[in-house]
Amino acid sequence: MLKEKIDIVDLDQHLNHQQPQTILTYAIKKYPNIAISFSGAEDVVLIDMALKINPRCGIFCLDTGRLHAETYQFIERVRNHFNADIEILFPESNTVEKLVSKKGLFSFYEEGHQECCSIRKVDPLKKKLSELDSWITGLRKDQSPNTRMNIPVIEEDSIFAQNNKPLIKFNPLANWSSLDVWNYIRSEDIPYNSLHDRGFVSIGCEPCTQAITPGQHEREGRWWWEQVTNKECGLHFKN
Repeated sequence: MLKEKIDIVDLDQHLNHQQPQTILTYAIKKYPNIAISFSGAEDVVLIDMALKINPRCGIFCLDTGRLHAETYQFIERVRNHFNADIEILFPESNTVEKLVSKKGLFSFYEEGHQECCSIRKVDPLKKKLSELDSWITGLRKDQSPNTRMNIPVIEEDSIFAQNNKPLIKFNPLANWSSLDVWNYIRSEDIPYNSLHDRGFVSIGCEPCTQAITPGQHEREGRWWWEQVTNKECGLHFKN
């Protein structure tokens, strides 16, 4: 295990200056049992790149049951545009029912978002990742100066690894900016969530997401009632 960690660090140093397509090519060829975690604009860029490398690359999406109508429409546009299978993951209904029955539909406004996110996002993700050797995310360093500025392009995911089996996480867009992402979307004419046209930048569940104003950082529209340093749902813990 120690040797694997050293190799990952060395590999990150090598891949850190490579283009996302090069990182994806390595990831898909090295780890056939791999999938893209899809939710936002960055992930559609990765889907477009990955399917050009391997048209059968896995894609999955978390449906929390609280997404915007526009997000559901976006998922279908992506599915149709790429003629791709997208595995939709749902939370355990019994656990959701217990939370809502005991605390109501909006407990996160009073108690913080962690419990709801854990049930609706983290648990379904953990179950899915138990089936994979590697996963691909659209994380970028400049998405959050507080929590993401040091993310590598490849890392060993010690948080979601299970049964003593290594889990490798790729962040091919780590060094890209938002401008890079949108230049790619426009140049390749690929779908994006229509909420972006209404001032939404980082898009999550409907009750927990709002448009931002000029000068605000892109993740300030997430869980806006909480402190600015706490803008993570638990899907991307620091390893």
